[in-house]
Amino acid sequence: MDKIDKKIIFELQKNGRLSNFQIADKVGLSPSPCLRRIKNLEKKGVISGYTAIVNEELFGLPIIAFVFVRLENQTDATLKTFEQGINLLSQVVDCWLVTGNRDYLLRVVSQSLKTYEKFMREELTKIKGIASIETNFALGSVKTKQPLPIN
Repeated sequence: MDKIDKKIIFELQKNGRLSNFQIADKVGLSPSPCLRRIKNLEKKGVISGYTAIVNEELFGLPIIAFVFVRLENQTDATLKTFEQGINLLSQVVDCWLVTGNRDYLLRVVSQSLKTYEKFMREELTKIKGIASIETNFALGSVKTKQPLPIN
């Protein structure tokens, strides 16, 4: 991946609705080679898809919780069971396996504290192998969804 590929990716991260002509102009290419580069980046999996960025609060999901989960043990079976369970929960919009004294970090969206409580009691805690759960609620957003830097 060269400097032009990185510029293409940067521009698409800022605005995924740009036309090929607009991207080509921004990165200093003619449209045909620009389109070939984009298709190649998609084929290689560097660009894995396109999506809309939705304002969670305006969409009706103003509660954002960061949930730390520690498992009873870290066997392959326990990890697999947890990950399969998490993938079934639509409120969990991000899940990372992390280092430290916890095993996973989740980002969960919810309509209200009451619906979050229901999610915790009726869904998350039902996944086998969880030893502890710690929730932190976001008070506000400082920086999100920024394009990856060009190196």
